[in-house]
Amino acid sequence: MALRWGAILFAIAATFMVWPLWQPLVLASWFAIFARPLMNRASHITRGRHRAAALLTVLLLVLVLVPIGLFMASLVTAAAELIDTIVKTKGGKQALEAIVSGSSSKGFHYGFRDLVPLAKEYGERAMSVVGTVAGVTAEGILGIFVFLLAAYSFLAEGTQVYAWLEDHLPISRVNLHRYADAFAETGRGLFVGVVMTGLIQGFTATVAYLALGIPRAIVLGVLTAFASLIPSVGTALVWIPIALGLGLTGSWWRAGILAFIGVFVIGLADNLLRPLLSRRGNLQLPTFVLMVSMFGGLATVGAWGLLLGPLLVRLAVEAVSIERATHPLPLPRPPETTGTGS
Repeated sequence: MALRWGAILFAIAATFMVWPLWQPLVLASWFAIFARPLMNRASHITRGRHRAAALLTVLLLVLVLVPIGLFMASLVTAAAELIDTIVKTKGGKQALEAIVSGSSSKGFHYGFRDLVPLAKEYGERAMSVVGTVAGVTAEGILGIFVFLLAAYSFLAEGTQVYAWLEDHLPISRVNLHRYADAFAETGRGLFVGVVMTGLIQGFTATVAYLALGIPRAIVLGVLTAFASLIPSVGTALVWIPIALGLGLTGSWWRAGILAFIGVFVIGLADNLLRPLLSRRGNLQLPTFVLMVSMFGGLATVGAWGLLLGPLLVRLAVEAVSIERATHPLPLPRPPETTGTGS
């Protein structure tokens, strides 16, 4: 009995120690699960799982993490300029006009012919921001390091780790498989059903903003992608104020075109793509529960709660399902009937 309690206490202490790094560990686990088919092909080419894992990890860093990091760094300064411009206005009408006026000295006056200058300016902004924030991102650097190390380890030795868990965790293999499937399902559902829908809507909106010559098109496009997470209102929270601002500045034809695109292109993308992608993601949570868990997690632990909230809720649902399957509720006894006799 003492040994059992000791094992429980040590397991709790170990969980407490690694809890601050749960974000990169969960993301690395999902990446390893999704990259498993590619990992199997790469292992045949490199003639070894460790070489294949190292190759995929390097590709992940070079082709995904570095470009995303530079892009997001540039967006920080652009978003700060947009917020500063809106704050300095007086009244809602001026704020709407400021969104589309490009009055900032570093405003984004770009169309399709200016994509190369746009990319150049964003690159310059990114490099300047990297130098500014390098001294205060130790935690972020640690998270990236842990993510890459965990991604490599899970790719190279994930099957051995799972086999060890099957042999040592105090739950049956069947139930462990159910928890593992729920874990993978949550990551797949969040990425396919939520993230992909937001990216498609954000990309569509960005193309529309660029075509209409709206300043800060990429910043507003990213905001549109984030707004797609909000139920009911969604992307309209961004493109409606932009359309109103265009109208107030006298560009009614551009406002009309943007309203048409917002309703019949961006809006239909949400109504048609989200159910389709959610089915492909196969996340077994109602939309309302998913949204509540995401925003509840956001309010509780910050931005990472958008992942942690749905994950914990999905595992809780699976735990209740396992409990009901293991210990079903007794069936109600039929009411007793009394004979009348003869």
